[in-house]
Amino acid sequence: MREMHDQETEERVRLRVLLANENEDGLKRLATEVDALGHEVIAFSIVPDEVAEITAEQHPDVALVSLGPSTEHALGLIERIVGHAKCPVIALIHSPRPEFVRAASKSGVFAVVTDRDPSEWQCALDVVLRRFAEYSGLQEAFSRRVVIERANGILMERHSVSGDDAFNMLRDQARSGNRKLIDLATAVVDGHALLPPARRPA
Repeated sequence: MREMHDQETEERVRLRVLLANENEDGLKRLATEVDALGHEVIAFSIVPDEVAEITAEQHPDVALVSLGPSTEHALGLIERIVGHAKCPVIALIHSPRPEFVRAASKSGVFAVVTDRDPSEWQCALDVVLRRFAEYSGLQEAFSRRVVIERANGILMERHSVSGDDAFNMLRDQARSGNRKLIDLATAVVDGHALLPPARRPA
């Protein structure tokens, strides 16, 4: 059983983890547990105003925020990490705190787990990272759709054609030029300001 656990640990991706807590002792304990799971602690943070800068600089794979005596402090850490990181945040609590869980969910956490049994953290990490990947994929798909629709609108205006005709123009040009549709749409949107105004019929 021990050998199987060691093998799973070796095969598991080593994550770059940001830890946030309101006291140094708590951070040290978290770091020990994260290291035991086979992951790398890349940064620590205690002050909410500093965690945003640390997050933007270090680009962690995941952030663990431990709830201490101050709910407001923990929520401040969560909000700043979520606002500056493209990574999921997991909140760690010692005992049931329904009000904090509701507030944390509104602040953007992907999971809330107990800090009593660190062996459960890996399960939470696996689930959260998968869900975050799906979420990021949806965000990316939505962003692509917005860009393509904007390019469509520009072509409709410039060529006085319908939405379907504009999309066909975009798609055909992408195919003939062996380019991705989103790349061509982005070029149309980015170059929109440089294009001459649409001619109006006399």
